[in-house]
Amino acid sequence: MKKRNLVAIAAVATIASTMFFASCQKKEEAPTGPVTIEFWHAMTGKNGDMVKNLADKFNASQQNYIVNPVYKGSYSDTMNAGIAAFRANAAPAIIQVYEVGTATMMSAKGAIKPVYQLMKEAGQKFDPKIYIPTITSYYSTSKGEMLSLPFNSSTSVMYYNKDAFRKAGLDPEKPPVTWPEFFDVAKKLKASGMEGGFSTNWISWIQLENFSAWHNQPFGTKSNGFDGLDTELEFNTPLTLKHFETIYKLSQDKVFLYGGRENKANPLFSSGQVGMHFESIGGYANFKNTCKFEFGVARLPYYPEVSGAPQNSIIGGASLWVFSGKSKEENKAVASFFSFLSLPETQAYWHQNTGYLPITTAAYELTKSQGFYNTNPGPEVAIKQLLNKAPTKSSMGIRFGNFNIIREIEDQTWEDILAGKVSVKDGLDRMVREGNAKLREFEQLNK
Repeated sequence: MKKRNLVAIAAVATIASTMFFASCQKKEEAPTGPVTIEFWHAMTGKNGDMVKNLADKFNASQQNYIVNPVYKGSYSDTMNAGIAAFRANAAPAIIQVYEVGTATMMSAKGAIKPVYQLMKEAGQKFDPKIYIPTITSYYSTSKGEMLSLPFNSSTSVMYYNKDAFRKAGLDPEKPPVTWPEFFDVAKKLKASGMEGGFSTNWISWIQLENFSAWHNQPFGTKSNGFDGLDTELEFNTPLTLKHFETIYKLSQDKVFLYGGRENKANPLFSSGQVGMHFESIGGYANFKNTCKFEFGVARLPYYPEVSGAPQNSIIGGASLWVFSGKSKEENKAVASFFSFLSLPETQAYWHQNTGYLPITTAAYELTKSQGFYNTNPGPEVAIKQLLNKAPTKSSMGIRFGNFNIIREIEDQTWEDILAGKVSVKDGLDRMVREGNAKLREFEQLNK
């Protein structure tokens, strides 16, 4: 990892645990006319256009409030911008924060306005039971009180090139189900003339976090961080070691191609260089716009020797947090916008045009009744995978402090493994050891 990046990230974590959580002065009420609020987000491309569409629809639906969406860069950039703006008493009303920032935001009691309080004070009808529990539990207290509103919720899936399957003599309607089958298919795709067999985005979220949940194995102690800050990572298991050693060996033969961190590997799939790819279901709309071939969406593979697998996948994406210190009218504007976002029609529109999961059961049922999944089965694959089984303590999600830094450690170590600088076993052990050090730092700052 570049030292400069580590220093910057560490500085952000320190600020987030001290100055970010300080109280801020209340702003004056808007004098007259519609109340305008800013919504800072990290959506680009088709999804960025959809954020603007949602704001435009809300603004046109009433005359009291105006939501102004502002793109602030990547997830990390957006969160950092929010921290800086809060310190300067210039924070937006709403900020989109990716799921790895959840623990940090939950600790920001003086800086955030919990959604359940916001809705009650604004007099908005708010029933937590309308939301899909597997999604909302990630952003709620142990009492079920929602702290932020799930927005672009997703889960990881496998995309595969049906045209490439046909060329390799494979059945395009029968994607691999288990990891042994998957690796065999990847080799056949490579042998058919493709540059590589498969690639993956988000090595931590997909190949470590979701991998652990899908096999009902703990990623960390204390219910993956849900039950306390004194948690430790423990994903360096024999199963994970076997999995990463296989991927590493296949990388030596170019069956696995590494495309970079976060979602940087998407072009490997959309350009036809690899035949299978792991990415968020939130990438569905962009792939429909960029892929010049027929592709399918399938569930994550699993190791058949693991008892009880597959379990359920976990969510990713982001939620919407509300900064404190805003006027009563500004809070009413936010609450009204959140009610609009939660409507079945709004959620169905968002879900069907982006691929992100609907956050309410009503939106899912509405989408089914409209026949959307008959011609777009991919998004429903993701929903069914997420709801495959009732979540356990090992599969209900991840909630760690300093998790953005921990993911950076995992990314850098994975790159070192691929470069032959460290063995797979030593690399996984290093991820856990250095990650646990960051957990202890967060715990000390939040005692």
